[in-house]
Amino acid sequence: MSIFVIFLHLFAALQWKRFSIIGHSMGESFSALYPEMVDAVVLLDTYGFLPAQVTDMFKNMRKGINDQIQYDNKTEERKERVYTYEKAKERLKAANPSLSDQSADILLERAVREVEGAFVFTRDFRINLKNVVNNNMEQCLHMMSLVKAPVMILLAKDGLFKTFILPDGYVDMILKGWTDQKATIVDVEGDHHIHLNKPESVASIITDFLQSHSPDKTESESNNNQSSKL
Repeated sequence: MSIFVIFLHLFAALQWKRFSIIGHSMGESFSALYPEMVDAVVLLDTYGFLPAQVTDMFKNMRKGINDQIQYDNKTEERKERVYTYEKAKERLKAANPSLSDQSADILLERAVREVEGAFVFTRDFRINLKNVVNNNMEQCLHMMSLVKAPVMILLAKDGLFKTFILPDGYVDMILKGWTDQKATIVDVEGDHHIHLNKPESVASIITDFLQSHSPDKTESESNNNQSSKL
């Protein structure tokens, strides 16, 4: 099932009509698909959209499909791997080298469950499979133009894009797209998990942005403007 279908079922169950979104790392495209539901967007160390080169799109799609088939064929013989807490923590940090010890502990609160004195991961490991959905630059820029909510992008100076290199010219094109959308772009000192490792570095920036674009504040300013015109 598409993650967006899951989102919509969740929002319906919670009776959420509108909300703000904070997306980390892999970005956020819900606000382009359902702009009428989103009040504000914060992107943490991501450009929101990661375009693929056209020549790679179908190769990536094929790999994603083959990975899924291989995963499905191993379902019956696959067993949950059991770890001590420290070994589970080692595995998590090996996959996410920028995590501090404290941040790893925070993530493990919901990432593992205890079984007979040991621990197993609770996440769906299909998240590691190649994504079959690829968009080229033109498609990404078009989706960007569909976002109607105010957007703030927080880019860590030692973050994801120190190691995840986009093709030449792509970063400039994406940033221009967001600038044309009047997005707020903020560079901060820190790494890819700055919101976990040093939350105090970004908490006030995010809070101020969301509060300045809260529905109540926007409605109040609109009423004040109307009163001034009268």
